[in-house]
Amino acid sequence: MAAVLHAVGIVAETFIQVHVIICCHRRVFIGELRQKYCYPGGGRKGGKRIRCAKSRVTVAGMDKTMSKPTRIELLRKLQRRYETAGAEHKCKLLDQAQELLGYHRKSAIRALGAPAVMKGPAILTGRPVRYEPELLVPWLRPIWQATDYACGRRLVAMLPEWIPAYEQHERRMPGEVREKLLQASGRTLDRLLEPLRGQGTGRSLTRPGTLLRQQIPIRGSLWEEGKAGWLEVDTVALCGGSVAGEFVWMVDGVDYATTWVEVRAMWGRGQVGTLAALQDVEASLPFRLLGLDSDNGGEFLNHHVLKWLQKRPQPVFMTRSRPYKKDDNAHVEQKNWTHIRQCFGYERHDNPEVVAPINELVKGAYGQLLNYFHASLKLEHKERKAGKVRRIYGEARTPLARVLASAEVTEVTKQRLREHKAGLNPFALKQVVTRSLKAISAIRRERN
Repeated sequence: MAAVLHAVGIVAETFIQVHVIICCHRRVFIGELRQKYCYPGGGRKGGKRIRCAKSRVTVAGMDKTMSKPTRIELLRKLQRRYETAGAEHKCKLLDQAQELLGYHRKSAIRALGAPAVMKGPAILTGRPVRYEPELLVPWLRPIWQATDYACGRRLVAMLPEWIPAYEQHERRMPGEVREKLLQASGRTLDRLLEPLRGQGTGRSLTRPGTLLRQQIPIRGSLWEEGKAGWLEVDTVALCGGSVAGEFVWMVDGVDYATTWVEVRAMWGRGQVGTLAALQDVEASLPFRLLGLDSDNGGEFLNHHVLKWLQKRPQPVFMTRSRPYKKDDNAHVEQKNWTHIRQCFGYERHDNPEVVAPINELVKGAYGQLLNYFHASLKLEHKERKAGKVRRIYGEARTPLARVLASAEVTEVTKQRLREHKAGLNPFALKQVVTRSLKAISAIRRERN
């Protein structure tokens, strides 16, 4: 009996020594869990919840300022050291991985002890590349820049006119490049131009006009949106971020059916100046003005504009959007960015001498470039399927093409527009626009 007890004592003493060695190597002290319980959240021992000391280091404690490439580089360095380190040094490396990378103990062991993966040669799958970016982008980029960075669907409609104009004004294009650009779809052109794209922001300044708000109806069924002549108008401030003092305002008008655009500059935003700009816009339209829709700004909702529209043999309908609902004037709001901000930017134009050259530009080369050569998309209808709304757009066309297809435009006007466009080159117009903008910028800076 004594011999049996002696043997049991030796076995227990040996187990305790081994357990102490293992625990000291793992730096686990009395009151903490053994390895099989050493996971996040710990376990229970004697009815009490006990957490492993190593489970206190979690991803939440990781250094948030360390970037992903830095973490990968640090892990690779620890792996190289871990391969040749001894038991004691491996324990230190595991502690470093837990502290710096937020690993659990077992995760750190797996991460540092993982064998290096040798990647094999890359295997290209799928159909071969047909539209090579290195071949097409050098030729497509100057055309895309001249179109004021049009999207792919618009470029598809514009390239048949712009490529011959580019060859006439700049240089001859290789036949392979010309053929591929004319055959490319809108999505293909978007993929080719994706690395070159950028974004911008804008702001709006509309002061409500309450004088005639109750007399001017909100646009509803009054508009015959399939006919040319129904115009959405808005104003854009070239204020440089500050509305203090006087500066140049732009009046922007777009026809709903044809997307024909007219832009005018005026000093300040007075009612008389706005009326003069609207009269000039009407005189430049290739069709009769049927209706005018604006926001609730006081520059439009006043007796001067209302009298001008109604005191004529065939009165023009005047409507307004709902207060604080920009979507009601979505067409002109979009043109505020594409036709004004992209051209004149956000700088402050507080020199009244720039009004004349700006109007000369927008009524000349810039207006011709927008209406004759810049294609645009127009929403045809919407489809709702499985709770999602899908917008269906028609084929991209220039405003001139829509005007020539409109029944409201006379044949004499159509012939005049065709003859006028025949003598124009979009790249020559773009050069005129660029020179004029530099001259306008120089005049603007003279004020400062």
